[in-house]
Amino acid sequence: MKKFLLPVLILMMSLLYIFVIPSELVIVKLLFKVIPMLLIITYAYMQAPDRKQYYDWMLLTGLFFCMLGDAFIIYEFIFGLAAFLIGHLFYMTGFFRKWRFSKLHFAAIIPIGLYAYFMGGEIIQALIRDNNKALIVPVLLYITVISLMMWSAIMTGHKWAIIGSITFGISDSILSWNMFVTPFASAGTLVMITYYAAQFCIAYSLRAKASQASSHSPAITGTRS
Repeated sequence: MKKFLLPVLILMMSLLYIFVIPSELVIVKLLFKVIPMLLIITYAYMQAPDRKQYYDWMLLTGLFFCMLGDAFIIYEFIFGLAAFLIGHLFYMTGFFRKWRFSKLHFAAIIPIGLYAYFMGGEIIQALIRDNNKALIVPVLLYITVISLMMWSAIMTGHKWAIIGSITFGISDSILSWNMFVTPFASAGTLVMITYYAAQFCIAYSLRAKASQASSHSPAITGTRS
């Protein structure tokens, strides 16, 4: 399959899952929820260099664990949360490997920290209110990890990694607010739209990184094969 067809197929399958597949058919819903992620992982693998490096494998592994989270969370929230947390740890490990320090990027830890403090506080209050205290520690751990993941992506300076990680944070914020604080209409649709967009941007960042690396490679003179 040619690379330029995959983004179109990813979009079509994502929209099919979000707007067409009924939630009552759990097995069918699970299948169509995972298909876009399988396609995104395939796309990411094709965008990465032929000789894949540590960064590439970390992001590919992160995508894989997020796909597992898609499946697990339908049946058991805490298992899905754990899979996504592991996925974020792989993303974060890869992003920190590409650390490019700048004062502006480093300062992003301030708004991200404020976001984590606000979301954590609101969710803790909601969990106490609903007598779900057992979820306080895992949810706070998840908020901490995804906040660090967003910051680590910003520290790479790679535009698509930054867009993808922040969009992922937005998706999880909508999900958490709707699940724990105040349910609101169309939350599920917004969660999945931002989620698939985030994962696609992270996958696309492998192409941007590969292109950047090739543009900085020294020119080789001589004959062409």
